[in-house]
Amino acid sequence: MPAAITEEQTALDRDALLDVAENLFYRRGIQAVGMDELRTVSGLPLKRIYRIFPTKEALVVAMLERRDRRWRGSLAAYLDQVSDPRERVLAMFDWLGDWFTEPGFRGCAWANAHGELGSSSSAVAAEVRSHKQAFHDQVAELVAPVDARVTEPVYLLAEGAIVVAGIHGGTAAARHARLGAEALLPATPQ
Repeated sequence: MPAAITEEQTALDRDALLDVAENLFYRRGIQAVGMDELRTVSGLPLKRIYRIFPTKEALVVAMLERRDRRWRGSLAAYLDQVSDPRERVLAMFDWLGDWFTEPGFRGCAWANAHGELGSSSSAVAAEVRSHKQAFHDQVAELVAPVDARVTEPVYLLAEGAIVVAGIHGGTAAARHARLGAEALLPATPQ
């Protein structure tokens, strides 16, 4: 009789599977990657995969949730290095520019997932909305000490830069969005 799989092993298998799924889904698209390929690349039996994630949709949602925590955490850590409130807002665009030049950058994982599955998966659509709301809240918290009235335009500049960079690549969208934010933000907090 085989040994029972421990909670620790399940957590390790879950993380490994999420790593594989995130890499393949982001690089190639969710619908282009089948469960058999996930099995092959992860080295986990299909039965084990389905014990961890009963559906591909559940795997996609978990991958997006984890990516959200890591992505927004990375942004927060970057901004924590800047003390001036106005400069913190502008630093967000510098961070975006750095992200846009990472190897394999393919735009916004949540917009990509929504484009593929948003109309057919309420769970994926809900996770995408959750991420976008969390990012919006993060931007609102960032902008409030400077001038809360420009929260929406600054948020839209950031989102627009992400979309444009996903299509065109490079850092130009982040630079242009930063210039737009500079024009919107008062020189001294309101």
